[in-house]
Amino acid sequence: MSTIQSTPLEALHVRLGARMVPFAGWNMPVQYTSIMDEHGAVRSTAGIFDISHMGQFIVSGPGALAWLNHMLANNVAKLEPGQGQYSFLLNKNGGVIDDLIVYRTGDESFFLVVNASMIDEDFNWMANHQPPEDVWFTNESAQWAGMAVQGPDSAAVFAKACPGQELPPRNGIVRFPIKGGEAVVCRTGYTGEDGFEFFCTAELGEAWFEKFIANGAKACGLGARDSLRLEMCYPLNGSDLSPERTPIEAGLGFFVDLDKGDFIGRETLARQKAEGPAERLVALEYTDKGAPPRSHYPLQDAAGQVISELSSGVLSPSLGKGIAMAYVPAALAKPGTELFVDVRGRLFPAKVVKKPFYKPAGQKA
Repeated sequence: MSTIQSTPLEALHVRLGARMVPFAGWNMPVQYTSIMDEHGAVRSTAGIFDISHMGQFIVSGPGALAWLNHMLANNVAKLEPGQGQYSFLLNKNGGVIDDLIVYRTGDESFFLVVNASMIDEDFNWMANHQPPEDVWFTNESAQWAGMAVQGPDSAAVFAKACPGQELPPRNGIVRFPIKGGEAVVCRTGYTGEDGFEFFCTAELGEAWFEKFIANGAKACGLGARDSLRLEMCYPLNGSDLSPERTPIEAGLGFFVDLDKGDFIGRETLARQKAEGPAERLVALEYTDKGAPPRSHYPLQDAAGQVISELSSGVLSPSLGKGIAMAYVPAALAKPGTELFVDVRGRLFPAKVVKKPFYKPAGQKA
């Protein structure tokens, strides 16, 4: 019996002509037209992605803030109601179980968005760490449909589809009534462009996805989502992040608060920050044309020694060259360091560069 799950939008994707593939246990659209076309739409106008496969947890009660601050690496106490932050769920060794977004929806209530493949593992990990009696912790993932509208025209798409409503500020969250239920709108993003995430009940998902398309958003699949996020050096859990790697090694220490008090994984992170990690996640860019880099391709140093493998890689639609990320020894992490990507026996020269690879037009000024 198949264990592949379906989002509330699966039938709509098929009607729209999407090519469907298994991803993180879900049947998802990888593209409708082409990755180049959909990538370009998000960089120039607006695209819409199905994110219904991602998980939604609700945490509430008088003890919710203190419990979350022990479970997560960032400082939840810095959030005012209506604000969100990027954070990590870590194991006791500081390795990343999952990266997630936590939003404060009230003085004692929080809305968490977690990765699709990690819903059960995240929930079980958190539930097994004994929420106090004054904390209510629930998994509402099956109840929601979710979609992300991204691109410089995303605010205009929202204004047409939701007249009379306002988008929250960057990293914010708002809720408002819609016909047949309630919408939850967040503003974080995974492409580097302006945009928003829209959550509604599963039954209303198709109608809202079509409404955003009718108002200017182009349907986009996972292929474009991956090339867009990699151009920004946003990590993918399971590839760039794993239980064997810490946020300090990944260069994401900005989202860790070592001063807030104890939390799971803190000891390792404090030691790595003080001593410096032995390996770092770096951005690599081909110095010439070459075959598209992919995850797990070997990486060699100038002496011809295999030092690592790529955690992510793609032919960048915006830059027209191969880009990748990989963990390398700290001594080889300096920008300008020359390395070689082994693509099925052929070596392609690359160099370490500063993150991100690409800055959207709105950030270039």
